[in-house]
Amino acid sequence: MILAGDIGGTKTLLASCEPAAPRPLVVHRESYASREAAGLAELVRRFRGKHPGAIEAACFGIAGPIQGGRSETPNLPWVVEAGELARLLGLPQVSLINDLEATAYGIAALDEGELVTLNPEGEARPGNAAVIAAGTGLGEAVLYWDGQRHQPFATESGHADFAPRTCREMELLRFLGKEFPRVSYERVISGPGLFRTYRFLRAWRGDAEPAWLTAELQEGDPSAVVTEVALARRDVVCEDALRMFVACYGAEAGNLALRCMAVGGVYLGGGIAPKILPALREAGFMAAFTAKGRFTDFLRRVPVRVICNEETALLGAARRASL
Repeated sequence: MILAGDIGGTKTLLASCEPAAPRPLVVHRESYASREAAGLAELVRRFRGKHPGAIEAACFGIAGPIQGGRSETPNLPWVVEAGELARLLGLPQVSLINDLEATAYGIAALDEGELVTLNPEGEARPGNAAVIAAGTGLGEAVLYWDGQRHQPFATESGHADFAPRTCREMELLRFLGKEFPRVSYERVISGPGLFRTYRFLRAWRGDAEPAWLTAELQEGDPSAVVTEVALARRDVVCEDALRMFVACYGAEAGNLALRCMAVGGVYLGGGIAPKILPALREAGFMAAFTAKGRFTDFLRRVPVRVICNEETALLGAARRASL
């Protein structure tokens, strides 16, 4: 049996799995609110207390950089140590990988029905591929083509400088610059980033916020409220915010495709993309993705697909543990 984990800023998924190709079999699975625990070791103890049994290997995909078997998670007050987890599980070693690297490993386990194509003109060719995922933060990874198979590796490109493309996006940068000393793509393309974009547009447009929307924003997750209201077309500023968010998402996905020559395709992972599929299917995402001057035609041929299985990183961690 393998122990796999997908550790995000909002939730942590842990599962015991039986190795199988191409898709590991999940035997036991638990979901935890990440911020309700002091660290990953606490959640592993809770999981093992409920689901004991022999574990042969373990791998955890973590939303943060991994260095020397250690990760300080940027969106959680955690320090994760591979050695501590190995001692806890009685294993000689435990693998820690970036959560987007885990997602990249998980793509091979997906069925066609778990992927939605945004670019019908795209045609996958042998070569590199890439994953970009907006959630609590923004993650990006590359699948390097070695001539026979894809080899995933992590990046921290989500923390690269936000590059506005329009006058309005420049105003967004100025707005966020008053809140942060440096504005990265993650400050814009993430759950919190969507609400920041909404706040900017509410001020920039000068439209008063309806009382019913103020109440909903106070009662629920603000980014989720903006999304639901926008998709239901109940407020024009929410709709505008979601369109702007989608355009920025598309632009950075196109940047990633150029950076790694992703002729094998670009995949949108994370928890947000499946929830905003109607907005992603509109023209704004692909227009921003392909608007790269002399490389527009190149990007039109790159397949772009949304991952609709939110446990892809968990499956990927299980696949990585079995290698």
